Amino acid sequence: MSFMWNVVYVIITLVIVKISQWLWQWSNPSSKGSGNLPPGSMGFPIIGETFEFFRSSALLEIPPFFQKRMLRYGPLFRTNILGSRTVISTDADVIFEIFRQENQSFVQAYPDVFVKVLGKDNVFFKTGDAHKNIKHTTMHLIGSEGLKRKMIGLMNRTTREHLRWKASQGAFNLRHAVSTLIVAYITPQMISNLKPETQEKLNNHFKDFNIEWFQSPFALSTWKNVYKALRARKEAAKIINVAVQQRKDSIEKQGDFLDTLLEEMKKEGSIFNQASIKHLLLTIGVASMDTASHATALTVNFISKNPRVLTELKREHEEIVQKRDDKEAGLSWEEYKDSMPFTRMVIYESLRLANLGTIMFRKAVKDVVIKGYTIPAGWIVAVAPSVVHYNSEIYENPLEFNPWRWEGKDLRSAGSKTLMVFGGGTRQCVGADLARLHLAIFLHHFVTTYDFSVVQECEIYRVPFPCFSKDLHIKISPRSTS
Repeated sequence: MSFMWNVVYVIITLVIVKISQWLWQWSNPSSKGSGNLPPGSMGFPIIGETFEFFRSSALLEIPPFFQKRMLRYGPLFRTNILGSRTVISTDADVIFEIFRQENQSFVQAYPDVFVKVLGKDNVFFKTGDAHKNIKHTTMHLIGSEGLKRKMIGLMNRTTREHLRWKASQGAFNLRHAVSTLIVAYITPQMISNLKPETQEKLNNHFKDFNIEWFQSPFALSTWKNVYKALRARKEAAKIINVAVQQRKDSIEKQGDFLDTLLEEMKKEGSIFNQASIKHLLLTIGVASMDTASHATALTVNFISKNPRVLTELKREHEEIVQKRDDKEAGLSWEEYKDSMPFTRMVIYESLRLANLGTIMFRKAVKDVVIKGYTIPAGWIVAVAPSVVHYNSEIYENPLEFNPWRWEGKDLRSAGSKTLMVFGGGTRQCVGADLARLHLAIFLHHFVTTYDFSVVQECEIYRVPFPCFSKDLHIKISPRSTS
């Protein structure tokens, strides 16, 4: 009997030793080389520090998850979130270097939940030459030349019509209204021959397939949002797939982006097939609507609290109108580029404070040494430009909405080492030109044609991306011509 108990004790001891060893290795990972890992904590086994990562914070603050670790470890630290060993950088120089080494030392890689919701074959996850080709093709639609040749007129007309419609309705949810506006002009440019009822269904699916599902995986509401997003993606994909197949079977050309993609598909060695075309159209529709509607609502929210900014915007845009021969014309490309420096300052300041790209994910494809620390191959690298944008060493009074801070600075590019609202490197957001033009056109019609009042203040938090717990509701009325 004593022998059996001895065996049991030995087994228990071995199990305890093995578990202890595993816990030690979890808490103290090595770089499997001579380099030192960045300082940090791996948190609890399996779940890591995921709970704290998703803890909500106010819009205009550096999330406590980052603050606490920056104070303890500095701007480069290791952690474990969403089941992945991760190095997080809040340092502008390190983030810039990671973006610079895109497709060399780092590739885009997101947590598994992103892959599940967006689809593992989504063009969003393509890297290297495939991503380069997709980006080049997409620029035909939403790059500066495509916007100038095809989109700006439609954007003007659609914005004017939607604002006129909303002015007759009383108070309305601005973010939702702008979502409707954006899909109303982007969808026909992608697929121009959809029946009205089909286009409306597709637009509704775009609006349901948004980023609000990316919250704590331990909350029931998150999984409800994930289910809603998956269902919306599935239904939108069905509609797009039918449209693609019908166009392939037709000899008639529509002159839209779908025609461009089908021509690309015919080329020898093309990376496009019917599935990738479907995914690209879906991604453009959702991304352009979701980010721009958030940005517009936040911009108007900032302006509503700063009368001096609103006064200067009105002055600039009224001056643009007065110089026109046709006072009813929409904003021209030349006016957008050359006649609205203050509007550009407002847009960049709004995007800096909004911080829609709170965190971006990459993966090291080989061991990389940065700032004396080794980032091991296979580890996720999460960069947080949002922390840079709120850095008091870079921006004076960083949480203050002050468009004049950009006075005299070159704002023609989509970003810099200290302003990364559209990311950076070869994967800088392909929709940057569209987002800036959308905001400029919206503000032009908004401030020259209407007065507005806030009916309901918005309440926004980060988890880590901005989420509206209460939307901004406004009421607009035509401005007096007297």
